[in-house]
Amino acid sequence: MLSALGNPRQAAAQLMNFGLILSTAFMMWKGLSVISDSPSPIVVVLSGSMEPAFQRGDLLMLWNRNLFTETSVGEVVVYNVKDKDIPIVHRVISKFGTGPTAKLLTKGDNNDSDDTKLYAPGQNYLVREDIIGSVVGYMPFVGYVTIMLSEHPWMKTVMLGIMGLVVVLQRE
Repeated sequence: MLSALGNPRQAAAQLMNFGLILSTAFMMWKGLSVISDSPSPIVVVLSGSMEPAFQRGDLLMLWNRNLFTETSVGEVVVYNVKDKDIPIVHRVISKFGTGPTAKLLTKGDNNDSDDTKLYAPGQNYLVREDIIGSVVGYMPFVGYVTIMLSEHPWMKTVMLGIMGLVVVLQRE
């Protein structure tokens, strides 16, 4: 079982395979980012603010290329607030103006009021540059793995340990 550790050539090959897997995943992520024109083309719903449309743990696919149409009222968008790292998934409820200077007001479907309290201090509306992307598809509950890993950091260590063991003990 541990004979792979005794053979440096086989250990190097396994390490290279692991590196290729990681670099392939990174290239796929960056490719999706370029195609969708979004820094984060896939996000996970972290709260119940968009129920019943989206549940906590749903995986959302985003598109940020508004070549022919602008963001419209009723569209579900993901946006970043200045000085906050977590993207917010909410629906556009009002739009003032057109083009890149249009001002958007958002609200979660399950929330009682609009998002003005979530915006940065002094910000009453979103502008187009705040939007990460519009939701174009989703996969229910697939994102729960991400939620579990962020809520229970010890699970990351266990998963990395298991992946490392698989790489070391793998036979070819």
